[in-house]
Amino acid sequence: MKLYVGNLPPTFTDKDLEDLFIPFGAVKSAKMILDHATGKSKGFGFVEMEDQADAAKAMKELDKKVVGRSAIIVNEARPPKKRDNMGPPKRRFGGR
Repeated sequence: MKLYVGNLPPTFTDKDLEDLFIPFGAVKSAKMILDHATGKSKGFGFVEMEDQADAAKAMKELDKKVVGRSAIIVNEARPPKKRDNMGPPKRRFGGR
């Protein structure tokens, strides 16, 4: 099961995220999402756990738990939005 983890401190690393979930069971992966331009954390990440029951328990126990100075958000990750392959929107400058 893949979990979304939000409202994390900006200093959190992949290892910190993994360490947060290890007490609940085997972690397949833990990845903080970084801004491509700055390389800094966007304050959220994803954790994938081996066992669905362990993931459900972690979600229940960790949601709204205070980490750093704020309560984190933990819920089941939604599948990524389907994107069309049209590319980025065209920029228009000036008149019509």
